Amino acid sequence: MSPKTADFLIVGAGSAGCVLANRLSADPANRVILLEAGGRDINPWIHVPVGYFKTLHNPNTDWCYKAEPDEGLNGRSLDWPRGKTLGGSSSINGLLYVRGQKEDYDRWAQCGNKGWGYDDVLPLFKRSESYEKGENEYHGGNGGLSVSMIRTKSDISQAFIEAAMEMGVPRNYDYNGEDQEGVSYFHQTAHKGFRCSSARAFLNPAKKRTNLEVITHAHTESLIFDPKAPRRVIGVRYSKKGQIREVRLNPGGEVILSAGAIGSPQILELSGIGRGDVLQKAGVEVRHELPGVGENLQDHLQIRLIYEVNAQTLNDAINRFVPRMGIGLNYVLFRKGPMSLGASQVCVFAKSMEGLDTPDIQFHFQPLSADKPGIEMHPFSGITSSVCQLRPESRGHIHIASPNAMDYPKIVPNYLSATADQLCAIRAVKFARAMAETKALSPYIVREHVPANNPQTDEELLQCARDISQTIYHPTSTCRMGKDGMAVVDDRLRVHGIEGLRVADASIMPDIVSGNTNAPAIMIGEKASDMILEDRR
Repeated sequence: MSPKTADFLIVGAGSAGCVLANRLSADPANRVILLEAGGRDINPWIHVPVGYFKTLHNPNTDWCYKAEPDEGLNGRSLDWPRGKTLGGSSSINGLLYVRGQKEDYDRWAQCGNKGWGYDDVLPLFKRSESYEKGENEYHGGNGGLSVSMIRTKSDISQAFIEAAMEMGVPRNYDYNGEDQEGVSYFHQTAHKGFRCSSARAFLNPAKKRTNLEVITHAHTESLIFDPKAPRRVIGVRYSKKGQIREVRLNPGGEVILSAGAIGSPQILELSGIGRGDVLQKAGVEVRHELPGVGENLQDHLQIRLIYEVNAQTLNDAINRFVPRMGIGLNYVLFRKGPMSLGASQVCVFAKSMEGLDTPDIQFHFQPLSADKPGIEMHPFSGITSSVCQLRPESRGHIHIASPNAMDYPKIVPNYLSATADQLCAIRAVKFARAMAETKALSPYIVREHVPANNPQTDEELLQCARDISQTIYHPTSTCRMGKDGMAVVDDRLRVHGIEGLRVADASIMPDIVSGNTNAPAIMIGEKASDMILEDRR
């Protein structure tokens, strides 16, 4: 079988990859192939907002990665879900639309990444977005990605908002607008009660184009290089149904890795691009020494405080047959109710101490409680007040351990290894507890369920954070953009020292953004498509 050919070969149909497939195939002269290791997004739970309870930890829709035991978490090993379907993690995430702070992007630009400042990327956020309230200075009205207000609210969610305001946090009706700081209901990537994944927003409208081919269950094995120019990529080798197949680039074509913060560095390393000692230990011949591949791993770590309350929460409805049937009927008939909700209702962006220019912690409030998403609710009326540090200083790494593409790489987050992160965790727990003691929220609180041992001293609070923290599933920065010796791509996302190869996904972030990462990953896809088309002219 002769290999397929393409002008642009995109590896990974996730948040950024679907955008790239749409934009690059808009010109019928461009032949585009999109490889996705997962399957099609046909599982009905993908499209129901609350369906992440069914798709997380499900091997049909989730790669079910697991991090290595982490000293910073007292030896615990955390689950790391990643989307195994068209749309990638945008098909199994919590639907929360958060761009981060404008200072995040200005900091990227100040580090020498030309064209990545806030004023540069804001038009790209707007271009991708169809905001329910209409176009304005900060939002787009005609993009593919539907961004809507939540369709169901509760008294206890309103009490949480008022509690934050008692703590001095301003009420903010648009944290993606002029200023992030404040308390608000989350924006959701949803349309009329259905999830709006990157596949639905960008890939579906382009599927009928004859110059775009989408190949699912295509697991990338390695990049293919030109024998006459060993640092020029000319294609990709992938496996499908037990057979090894290839896609070759047409002259002047490019491969774009959009496989995410785990998949993109893994593919580079399997192809001999990365730290020489890591590659040699894994049994891979070194083709190009690039020490930053897989390094600089960053993630948001959330400390989930759980309270039993004296008001009805989703625990009560979901744990009882008749109310649960009512929830289902409300959704089927009206696309409203708890099944129309994303992972959290209320967000808080706050400063954990005096003297900060911008918020350093974020809350995700849920009118429900469980040990972790995707499992049974607690048998009591419960709420979850989850708080994370927005800009952690701890750095981890992701590296392959064998030359087999089907073997998962080792994920070593090194959570809470930085002193600044430890101190922020202590402040964050104190802030969350103080909210529970406000006039607005305290009348609802029966007891603190998690943590269970009532920690009080700073040392005890830090141990609490080590014992109960969970990832919010925001891995980034393992193919960092920059100009220094540890950067993997330049500011046009070209892999340093390699021709015909770019990376475009959350792995290129120099530093993690101050918030959830799906919206920024989509923006990166928009930015990459512009640069690729500009460079082709």
